[in-house]
Amino acid sequence: MRIDALTVALRPRSSWEAVELGTALVRRHARAVWGPWLLLTLPAFALLNAAMYALDLLWIAALLMWWLKPLFARIPLYVLSRAVFGTVPSARTTLREAFRGGGRAMLGYLTWRRLSPARALLMPVDVLEGGPAAQAGERRRVVAGPAYGVAALTLVLFLHFEGVITLGIGLLAFLFVPEEHLLGSLRQVWDYIVESPAWLQLLQNALVWIATSLIEPFNVGAGFGLYLNRRTEIEGWDIELAFRRLRARLQAATGALAIALAVLLASPAQAADPPPRAPSCGRADRVETPLPSTFGGDYAPPGSFDRAVARAYADPRIDPRREVATWKPRKKDAPDPQRSSGWMERIAGMIGTLGELALWIVAAALLGLVAWTAPRWWPWLRGVTAPAVAKPAAAREADVVVAEPLPDDVAGTARRLWAGGRAREALALVYRAAVEAMVGMTGRALAPGATEAQCLRASTALPEAPRRAFAAGVRLWQQAAYADRMPTDEAFEAMLADASAQFGWVR
Repeated sequence: MRIDALTVALRPRSSWEAVELGTALVRRHARAVWGPWLLLTLPAFALLNAAMYALDLLWIAALLMWWLKPLFARIPLYVLSRAVFGTVPSARTTLREAFRGGGRAMLGYLTWRRLSPARALLMPVDVLEGGPAAQAGERRRVVAGPAYGVAALTLVLFLHFEGVITLGIGLLAFLFVPEEHLLGSLRQVWDYIVESPAWLQLLQNALVWIATSLIEPFNVGAGFGLYLNRRTEIEGWDIELAFRRLRARLQAATGALAIALAVLLASPAQAADPPPRAPSCGRADRVETPLPSTFGGDYAPPGSFDRAVARAYADPRIDPRREVATWKPRKKDAPDPQRSSGWMERIAGMIGTLGELALWIVAAALLGLVAWTAPRWWPWLRGVTAPAVAKPAAAREADVVVAEPLPDDVAGTARRLWAGGRAREALALVYRAAVEAMVGMTGRALAPGATEAQCLRASTALPEAPRRAFAAGVRLWQQAAYADRMPTDEAFEAMLADASAQFGWVR
């Protein structure tokens, strides 16, 4: 691994900064990540759903796509592991090279380690590093270290993002439903969810695949960022790079230093210079060495190095300090002259321990007594706290009301009731007749007292036109029965005419 070719700035980061680094890498190389991802996952999605559709087990297709996430994750992991060293692979290269090696490790990530919360952090250890399998567990433990918890929280966060995207795209369709039809549409969707037709299951699988395709590469990138940060912390990659840059600078300056040294040694002027004259013993004058003239601009006056060192150590980045305020008593406790001896303190400690043990025994006995007598006082306590229940009224006998048979002319009778101001009875008659006609056409048996929702579910066996006419009649009846909203004359007449044509009430 050539760490000097890394395109990211290596420095010790916090775990959350490492997560942000990984997601930034995914955004930077988005085309190289999502291109091969779609080329792999889209055919897999189509094949699995087609096979499970033939077996009428579409939910297994969704489960298999979710279970194969570690296999699909090798695509963004391969791209990021190459792009971080300055080589962005093409889609063809990624699909050809991403799945080479690491087969034994992938078996673990598809079986017993499939539910590991730190999968994105640990997969680079097995897939990218390789190495003997006997040392894989120790390498995973060392790399995970303090980043394991952050990897688990990141996985939970991205799973929430997938759920929000799936639900948001599904609910986006209701933005295009008019407000007056919103309640009916929600009820119809609920009926579809209960029945779970094949097209709805396919739509749900597609929404989950879209959300996974959008979020899973970011999860892999976050784990890869944590992996890079842990390798930097453990192996000191940033320090090694600093030493490599220092060595390169020294090697570049070696030639110039050698030439300067050769010139100085070969200079004839230095050989001809007379030695400095020693001071005479009879004079008190002090001879000073002309340092500035000898060293030129590189000469520093005495004490400047010490001052530079002091300024360097005063830098808060080198010697960070912080002030901590604590409370201290003004007067320290003076030693007690009458303090008891050591053996008396031990006796007092034993007495205190025995007293504490006796109190715990008493508390345990009281708790056991309460539990033993609970069958006696618990019913009484429940009766005290229970709300007062009114006594039921005496049962009254009444004759069973048998529904009147439908008239021969349903449409004409309904129009007469409507014209006579008995709109609710007219809608009830149309609803009863429509339910009876629907049962006769579909052959489905309804339970006594079946609700409107059950009748609507049974009407799905009707052809398109009768089912639409039946739903219109049920909707008008529900609005009148439960919301006290009567339809207009035109709406009632249009519904009655459509139902008469579909159910054979025309005379």
